[in-house]
Amino acid sequence: MGTRNIDRLFDPRSIMVVGASAKLHSVGATVARNVLSGGFDGRVELVNPHHRTIDGRPCHKSVAAVSDPVDLAIVATPPSAVPSMLTDLAARGTKAAVVLTAGLTAGMKQDMLATASRSGMRLLGPNCIGLLRPPVGLNASFAHRTTSAGRLAFLSQSGALVTTAIDWAAHRNIGFSHIVSMGDMLDVDFGDLLDHLASDRDCDAILLYIEAITHAPKFLSAARRAARLKPVIALKAGRNDAAARAAFSHTGALAGQDAAYDAAFERCGVVRVSELEALFDAAALLGTTKAIEGERLAILTNGGGAGVLAADRLALRGGQLSALAPATIAALDKVLPATWSRGNPVDIIGDADGRRYTDALSALMADPNSDAILVMNCPTALHDRTEIADAVIGVPRTKPVLSAWLGAATTEAARSRFHAAGIPTFDTPASAIGGFMHAVKHHRAQAALARMPPPSDHTSRIDRLSVDRIIADALRDGLRRLPDHTAKAVLDAYGIPVVRTEVVEGIEALRSAAERMLAVHGRIALKILSAQITHKSDVGGVALDLRTVEEVVTRAHAMAASVAERRPDARIDGFTISPFVLKPRAHELILGITEDRTFGPMLLFGAGGTSVEVARDTALALPPLDPLLARNLMGKTRVTTLLDGYRDRPRADLAAIERALLALSALAVNHPEIVELDINPLLADADGVIAIDARMRITDPATAPRRPMAIEPYPERWQFDEVLAGHGPITIRPVRPEDECLYPGFLDMVTSADRRMRFFSASKTTEHAFLARLTQIDYAREMAFVVIDRQAKDLLGVSRFSADSDLVDAEFAILVRSDLKGKGLGWRLMHLLIDYARTRGLETLSGSVLEGNETMLKMCRELGFVARTVNGDPGIIHVTLQLSVQTLAPVPVAAQRRD
Repeated sequence: MGTRNIDRLFDPRSIMVVGASAKLHSVGATVARNVLSGGFDGRVELVNPHHRTIDGRPCHKSVAAVSDPVDLAIVATPPSAVPSMLTDLAARGTKAAVVLTAGLTAGMKQDMLATASRSGMRLLGPNCIGLLRPPVGLNASFAHRTTSAGRLAFLSQSGALVTTAIDWAAHRNIGFSHIVSMGDMLDVDFGDLLDHLASDRDCDAILLYIEAITHAPKFLSAARRAARLKPVIALKAGRNDAAARAAFSHTGALAGQDAAYDAAFERCGVVRVSELEALFDAAALLGTTKAIEGERLAILTNGGGAGVLAADRLALRGGQLSALAPATIAALDKVLPATWSRGNPVDIIGDADGRRYTDALSALMADPNSDAILVMNCPTALHDRTEIADAVIGVPRTKPVLSAWLGAATTEAARSRFHAAGIPTFDTPASAIGGFMHAVKHHRAQAALARMPPPSDHTSRIDRLSVDRIIADALRDGLRRLPDHTAKAVLDAYGIPVVRTEVVEGIEALRSAAERMLAVHGRIALKILSAQITHKSDVGGVALDLRTVEEVVTRAHAMAASVAERRPDARIDGFTISPFVLKPRAHELILGITEDRTFGPMLLFGAGGTSVEVARDTALALPPLDPLLARNLMGKTRVTTLLDGYRDRPRADLAAIERALLALSALAVNHPEIVELDINPLLADADGVIAIDARMRITDPATAPRRPMAIEPYPERWQFDEVLAGHGPITIRPVRPEDECLYPGFLDMVTSADRRMRFFSASKTTEHAFLARLTQIDYAREMAFVVIDRQAKDLLGVSRFSADSDLVDAEFAILVRSDLKGKGLGWRLMHLLIDYARTRGLETLSGSVLEGNETMLKMCRELGFVARTVNGDPGIIHVTLQLSVQTLAPVPVAAQRRD
């Protein structure tokens, strides 16, 4: 249900504790005490049939006995009572419930979900500790203590980590905007809460402890939206839980579940940490300072060894030590002893007092080459460390500052002052660098999310219909594992170069085919053909570089004998022969498609060959890919450094590898029947790539559907070639990321008056970050149709909508180039947007229109929109269309689609 009624969880006006108790140390007693003592200023009702009062407060016998409905219920009853209790709450109008109870059966949970679905009630849990919302004094949990208000949210599937985080933060004066124990996530899950927190003004950063994602598409969509707006840091447990199974292909064997999570987090901009301490390091930074913009770190210390340790850890984590500007070194020379380090780290010597720290830090604040400063202090008997901390705090900050006061006995007062001043503080150089690198990774993730990929024409080499026929024929014949030659036909249809393969059934046919092939190519590769044998080399079923017919026949007999001995259960269907490709300086790569149990289709790339499982130099990515994502996938492997060329090996054709990956991505998107595909090896050298061996496993979607794609692919079928009367041929299609380059010219052709009507401002913004938001959209919940002049390749107009996370309501906007107004282009774009919204199951389409925009208001009225004035702003008209209404005004003739 997305974010619907989530606000009742976090900002209720009234609360009911069902199962409140007077029994010491019980869950009911603890949660009632926490609710009543947390500072919540709304109405609180207690319910327990066995008590008339609890701690002097009246207690109701039942939910029905409470006179007025409540926003939020906290349920701490025995399992058997929970489903009926939720039914009673729903009947009384309660829209959110925290179910603390554990031990519910599958049937009970199904009843709870049915109640939630009917009533719109949101359920947190069951089997959870509850939630805390410190800014509003809400402690709807049985946690052992409360926490102060801050701007950091923490969502955890582990209740134990919730209480651990509360304890950890209490000693560091770090506050939270939200703390949520997720429990079993029967209803409310990570995706729902990320969607809510993305726009929550009380929250500046989000920490996640994840054991499993339950709805991958929703999670990725919500996480990407949240990560664009604020840092999202995740600790995912179970790194060693590889999907152990007997895999049909190398790809399936190599694609462990943890690697899939890595790929998913990277794709949506979530920064992953590997340890609980790292999550707390992130909390220490994000809970006390704004996000750091930039990667260059300056280190200021009174201990050279500590500075070296910090610099070493920074280099190990892939960080950047800033190079001090000459002017900065000159400024430091004036205020520091001659023995200072004269470089970064800035070692100001062990006898440094507060004044020396102040002078050095002020100089570093003015350094143009650094983005943040880590200030460290090692204990000495010469100066009061708290006074030095006060001196650091007193320096005006023009860039973020981190602190690390080393040692335990003399640091508590200093750390408290740093916290109060909003300066993150750490116990060790390593933890300080860890916190800094989380900010750096977030900065990099933001840049990656906004990168504009170059245009790609890989779809022009795709013969989708041929692959549809190949798969349909195989399914009709009962095949689920396609032989090498059929799999190669699929690759060939998608533009991946393959070695031509011929199938023969008997020795005489083999002799004849080998003679013909040798006459042309001189060398042959021979392989056994058996539906039961996946890895042919394991049973002696592969022979390479055969040069005579007799050699081919002899090896065929030997293969048959070897298979009979090693795999007597396998039926030999014949042999395949192909030209033996001799590329001694080529690299053996592996490309593949596999299906992850959480995220659906995944793409694999890495070093191939017979030792692929031993080398394990591979990486995963979620489809669909664009050229930038394809190069990024390649860059995650060690083999890519070899592809750049070394010694006598020239650089491989990286563009050809990229095209192969894009083709593989298109296969995964266009053909849901493919659940596993293995290209091993794909030979790559300076002349291009060629697939030597391929295997494919398919499924019948009607009986065994593939898991859905985690990321909504580009909706290609919504592309139309038309003619705009009085202008010429146009293409209307969904927006692509590479369309960003068209926007500056488009906005130049929109008058300031029209810009004001669209953006409620006459200013023209062409910054990359703004345009990336317009062009790099989430097709799962957004759509933007662009009109492109097919001859000039100019952008002529755009219509868009953004739907809420429930996919119920969407807000639209439309803008047409000013010189093309009146040609019906706006009508065509609006009709298309409405049609698309209906296919997505949306219920309403709405927008805000300035009162003076008569053209838009007239079109909306004729299309069936209902207009009303926005409260408090009579200059804005809110228009809404109920999409269940099927009647639409016709598109003007000038804008009708060409037959």
